[in-house]
Amino acid sequence: MKIDLKYGDATQPARLPFAAHLLTARVAEVPAAQALVRRALANPLGTPGLEGLIRPQESVVIVTSDITRYTGSEIYLPLLVAELNRIGVADEQISIVIALGIHRQQTAAEHRKILGPLFGRIAVYDHDCDTPQELVDLGRTEAGLPVLLNRRVVEADRVIVTGTIGFHYFAGFGGGRKGLVPGVAGRETCMQSHFAVFNPPEVGGKHPLATTGCLDGNPVHHKLLQAASLARSDFLLNTVLSPQKQILGVFCGDLEQAHLAGCELVRELFQVELQQPAELAIISCGGEPKDINFIQAQKALDYGCRAVREGGTIILLAACRDGFGHPTFFDWFRYQDLAEFEQALRRDYQINGQTAHAVLSKARRFRVILVSELNGEQTATMGMEKAADLQSAIELVQADLPAEPQVVVIPDGGTVLPTIERTN
Repeated sequence: MKIDLKYGDATQPARLPFAAHLLTARVAEVPAAQALVRRALANPLGTPGLEGLIRPQESVVIVTSDITRYTGSEIYLPLLVAELNRIGVADEQISIVIALGIHRQQTAAEHRKILGPLFGRIAVYDHDCDTPQELVDLGRTEAGLPVLLNRRVVEADRVIVTGTIGFHYFAGFGGGRKGLVPGVAGRETCMQSHFAVFNPPEVGGKHPLATTGCLDGNPVHHKLLQAASLARSDFLLNTVLSPQKQILGVFCGDLEQAHLAGCELVRELFQVELQQPAELAIISCGGEPKDINFIQAQKALDYGCRAVREGGTIILLAACRDGFGHPTFFDWFRYQDLAEFEQALRRDYQINGQTAHAVLSKARRFRVILVSELNGEQTATMGMEKAADLQSAIELVQADLPAEPQVVVIPDGGTVLPTIERTN
């Protein structure tokens, strides 16, 4: 069997000396993207249309994702601005805030890519989670979570949140409320909302419902939703994308209602059932931006490991041209004992530390072969083995597999969620 999997902005080919089962999304046809956007804008869920929400003299902030999360923004932002113009909102009254969360600032080239034809026409600003004068304190949620939000967003007359919905490895799903928190929230708000991934100290470990594809009972989701409710969000526009970055669905309207509708489409298209776990999973993140850095790429590891038996083997293709994705991420691997690692996070929780803990936990449960631009020492410190390319990785694991192994290939691991069928 010959495979050719995405790696950064290229592909890597290989020949498999065994049969394999291909796990892919259920995408039959791709609708016309602009028609989808226009239809969703005209038929919002739970709110009036923009014409019923926004008056011509009001200022409007549009929140959208950074370069690590492709959303189709260069398609929907011009249509959104055109609709605002149509109802009397001038370009000068509109600004775009890039929801960086705790990510790095964007380059001019990245702004151009995100805004498409609006670049140079509509003002664009990067969120800054660490500058106090750029944040407004909105108080605390009922659970005591402090909510600090971007000043431009808070002070605008109207706020439109945009982004994309996909699986998220501990918030259940991306999109919706995440455009606000952590998207345009202060660092303290980001950290404290995400800390809900852990059980109380007397219980220990991670909360079992803080996991991929789960919203009901997910403590991180509920913290994010409560925090976002303190901010005003007048309108949501979220896309659902194919692994090829084509727009398959657009959901507009109320922050929660439109988001939940989008989550259902993601489940329908991208949750794939297996009858039994595999001995080996060969996983590509899906190329850029899914593997732009390791923090993004590890999501494919989180999803894909669900297809593998305990102690099985995973080959992960993740170019990581931007390295780890945050300067403090790799430092957390100084903790090699998972219990000690968890205690360190409880003393000083950092989102990147929690992600590193999740990575090391999987490297302890599975044999992980990483094909990336990270060096051998970095790879080994994360508990993984480095291979030069996909074919080398396959040759490395072949001798340890049974004669007729159960093997799955996941070409778009950053999008597809494997699940094992439950038997009565």
